[in-house]
Amino acid sequence: MPHTYELICEQWIPQPLDAAFAFFSRPDNLEKITPPWLGFHIVRADDELHTGSLIEYKLRVRGVPMRWVSEITQWNPPHSFVDVQLRGPYAMWRHEHSFAEDNGGTRIHDHVRYALPFGIVGVLVHTLIVRRDVEGIFAFRQRRLNELLGECRP
Repeated sequence: MPHTYELICEQWIPQPLDAAFAFFSRPDNLEKITPPWLGFHIVRADDELHTGSLIEYKLRVRGVPMRWVSEITQWNPPHSFVDVQLRGPYAMWRHEHSFAEDNGGTRIHDHVRYALPFGIVGVLVHTLIVRRDVEGIFAFRQRRLNELLGECRP
């Protein structure tokens, strides 16, 4: 079993719960909050997500082109959903998105569990490269959400 890693992020946006969830339920918005250096493009997805939805996209990781397929395994509007990588660069990727009303807006909580292939080499690559890349992707995402949906506040 590969070593698993975890990333947890929280962010407040000045949008009502239903509006925040609606933004995340449209796959085309994923491109808007993904860093341009990933060259991320959706190849195929449902117009609106639901349990069992598949999202196929292509991206470049450090210049290497790849395809990624995710499945929505849990769908609980407007409170949460989970996407799981079926095919892609990770040995395992599970991303739980949670949304809660908070102080006139919505608190977004991301909990990502992931693992790399290749045993000890994967651990080394995570330490040297992947951890910073994943953290950078989510930092970019938070900045873009602030631009698109309002300013962040503690």
